[in-house]
Amino acid sequence: MFKIGYRTLKTAIGAAAAIAIAQWFDLIFYASAGIITILCVQKTKRSSLQISWQRFLACAIGMAFAVIIFEILGYNPVSVALLLIIFIPTVVFLKAHEGIATSSVIIFHIYIFGEITVPIVLNELALITIGIGIALLMNVYIPSVEGELEKIQREIEENYKKIFQQFTIYLKDGDSNWDGREITETANLLKRGKNIALQNVENHLLRYDDQYYHYFSMREKQFDVIERMLPLISSLDHTVVQGKKIADYLRELSENVKPGFGPVDYLERLYELQDELKEMELPKDREEFEIRSALFSFVKEIEQYLIIKRHFRNEGSK
Repeated sequence: MFKIGYRTLKTAIGAAAAIAIAQWFDLIFYASAGIITILCVQKTKRSSLQISWQRFLACAIGMAFAVIIFEILGYNPVSVALLLIIFIPTVVFLKAHEGIATSSVIIFHIYIFGEITVPIVLNELALITIGIGIALLMNVYIPSVEGELEKIQREIEENYKKIFQQFTIYLKDGDSNWDGREITETANLLKRGKNIALQNVENHLLRYDDQYYHYFSMREKQFDVIERMLPLISSLDHTVVQGKKIADYLRELSENVKPGFGPVDYLERLYELQDELKEMELPKDREEFEIRSALFSFVKEIEQYLIIKRHFRNEGSK
């Protein structure tokens, strides 16, 4: 069964309201007010405001060009072609290209009228004002997405916890039946979270930053580190005492994957663990050397994971 989204609903209501108002004022081509509203309703407040301004500017330029070219060359297809050849590059240059479709409607209205008079100009300006005005009114309220962002955040943190737990099992036992599902899930969650967080920024006209966007960017960088850990873990075919010590550290770390987690203490303990590993006796053979080398690289990746979180907290983010 298909769903009717919030944007679809407000577009339908806005178009109907614009047409009703234009019709009540007895405007000619009153249905065009509904078309303008449909074109101006956007996903976010900021994009709606920007596009509405572009459409109004393009319409004003289109009307000015129509007055000049039609009155000089007459109301004929050649005049229309020449008008568009001049008009389209002009609005593109002024970065008002989103208004080309809307202004073309107004231009063709004037072409159909076959003359320029004050009442005609006022009629077209009224259509533009009603269409754009209703679209902006429809975008005054946009449902908050912060609840969804918090849900995605919790899911990512839970996945990170599970991934570290699986790493712990592998380091202790040298084997795991993990299918890696959380890796794919997390990649999709990070992408979705960043997109919604960016949309959240666009819904605040006076805010150009978002703590959730920074959060997902931070987790994305950490995820890159986790992906680098995977081949290091998978290269270990049996355990050594150093791996078990790292596993104990990682198990505790996995229990503290959360927004308020402070990485400084864990970094200090990681440095202590590194010093302890360095003091242990040298590898007995080549195989043990390769395992310990992989474990050392693994520990360095954990360090990078924690440093990324430390920078995030130092920036005063959520």
